[in-house]
Amino acid sequence: MRKHIVCLGDSNTHGYCADPADCADHGIRFNEDERWTCRLQKLLGDGYLVIEEGLSGRTTVFPDPLHESMPALDVAYPILKSHEPVDLLIIMLGTNDTKERLNMNAACIARGMERLIEKCKTVPCWGDHAPNILVIAPPHIGIEMENSDVMPAMGLGCAEKSRHLAAAYAPMARIQGCAFLDAEGIAEFNKVDYMHLTNKGHAQLAEKLAEIVPTLV
Repeated sequence: MRKHIVCLGDSNTHGYCADPADCADHGIRFNEDERWTCRLQKLLGDGYLVIEEGLSGRTTVFPDPLHESMPALDVAYPILKSHEPVDLLIIMLGTNDTKERLNMNAACIARGMERLIEKCKTVPCWGDHAPNILVIAPPHIGIEMENSDVMPAMGLGCAEKSRHLAAAYAPMARIQGCAFLDAEGIAEFNKVDYMHLTNKGHAQLAEKLAEIVPTLV
């Protein structure tokens, strides 16, 4: 059986494209030749199965009053059980947790990530090995987001909070025994909404993970 790599994330794992001109199909989602998960599959080869579990708007543990089923905590069990045995879980979340309406600071978001990790560890999906998790701090939301079309939905303060996520995630991941990657400076965000990966950003993230994943499984 191939190594199962489950990628749990939000719109940047689902492949949302904010700039149709940047997407080969000129739609709202990067295609299978463009998304970082699919690119990672190609780079890793046939010995791995990279599984996409991305949902636009997903948070770590915080319910969204406007949309149902957003917390990853609520779906961690069925997601992980449906893909067992899981050899590596990659979690890239936190961008949506910064929304003004959720009223969470970086420390609380990191605690939410920790709670999610603790839940994932309890799911009996890991085969004959210990839970194996890589936490990715997403790139920083650009302050320019506050002048973009997504500002009314995101609210104020998101960029500032996102800049502190990596510093809050890193020690938590270490304590939890998880691998950690700060994607700031690795994968670029677009200049439309300043919070979604470009086509190039998807390629950059896939290339970095293709270096890291074989060292973890």
